[in-house]
Amino acid sequence: MSARNPGTKLDLQWVSKVRVNTQAVLKRAQQIQGLKTPKKQWQAAWLLKAVTCIDLTTLAGDDTPSNVHRLCLKAVQPIRCDLLKSMDMHNKGVTTAAVCVYPARVPDAVKSLKAANSSLPVASVATGFPAGQTPLETRLQEVRLAVSDGAAEIDIVINRTLAITGQWEALYDEICQFRQACGDAHMKTILAIGELGTFTNVYKASLVAMMAGSDFIKTSTGKETVNATYPVAIVMVRAIRDYYLSTDTSTESLLWLALIKEELGDDWLHPHLFRLEILSSDSLQIYHGTSLSYVSH
Repeated sequence: MSARNPGTKLDLQWVSKVRVNTQAVLKRAQQIQGLKTPKKQWQAAWLLKAVTCIDLTTLAGDDTPSNVHRLCLKAVQPIRCDLLKSMDMHNKGVTTAAVCVYPARVPDAVKSLKAANSSLPVASVATGFPAGQTPLETRLQEVRLAVSDGAAEIDIVINRTLAITGQWEALYDEICQFRQACGDAHMKTILAIGELGTFTNVYKASLVAMMAGSDFIKTSTGKETVNATYPVAIVMVRAIRDYYLSTDTSTESLLWLALIKEELGDDWLHPHLFRLEILSSDSLQIYHGTSLSYVSH
């Protein structure tokens, strides 16, 4: 994984001035969706790239050690050997980016990946996923337990009430505490954009999350009515770009990849900055890393 996003002090003046032009966002989203997708061998190459950016996930109430084990094996070998061989990629170590599970299943995933001699990271949702409505100390303890059990990435959910009501300082403080509880684990912050109401709130929540030290920002839990959409992705990647430029440091899947390439460039098309998450229900989520400037090239 890359170095961490160190975060910044909360800039409430910047946050308060944010206004998102909805029509401009929707127009740009139409342009992205109208892009031509690659064909033949180029399409295969892009799809292979998409696989390496996937967090293979199971977040079901009936998860067991056995189905987590199967998930881990699939993550280690996500594409059939004969297909990889036909592309001369059979010896390139193609895997997904990570395995994502509930905190209680982290030990199972760690054990399975260790048995498979894989260094794939285990990601764990936390902080009262998906609603984030449990007491703060409970949410913090959930993060600590997941990390102590071996999770290398923590997917936190924000308290949407704080974002909707404009309590940005309180939201910043909570996320900072989650970041501290993560220790060395990378923190990915789920905004639950379907519950934030406006593009302006999405942009503000994105900024606050990055200022608080989030290594990734993520659209959704997959449990809301509205999850990843092209317009909201544009708002989030613009927030990433603006945050990156402000810190002044040296920052369907085919369409998602094309959007990132168009808006952020080739450097973001790597699993340490960009992930596609495929849930067992086959819904598609997307989230974006915020720390290109902290990567050694």
